[in-house]
Amino acid sequence: MTLYWLGDAVLILVVAPVVIVLLRPVLAAAREIVGHVHAIRDAARAGSRDLDAVPLLLTTQAQVRQTVETVASFGGSLDVIIDDA
Repeated sequence: MTLYWLGDAVLILVVAPVVIVLLRPVLAAAREIVGHVHAIRDAARAGSRDLDAVPLLLTTQAQVRQTVETVASFGGSLDVIIDDA
């Protein structure tokens, strides 16, 4: 019976404080994760807002094609005008 009391005393006086000391940095790191998660969430939201304009790229591509075609047709006319001069 005395051996059990001695084992319990060693457990409480030696093992428990060691476990607490070792778990303290783990708990601190776990608490820091929340801040990192919030930073990632904010960055993802900002990136998502930047991607809201992506559908407008289709319109932009069509307008660029139209502009290039128009400029190309003027270029052909300028070649004729310059050759004639």
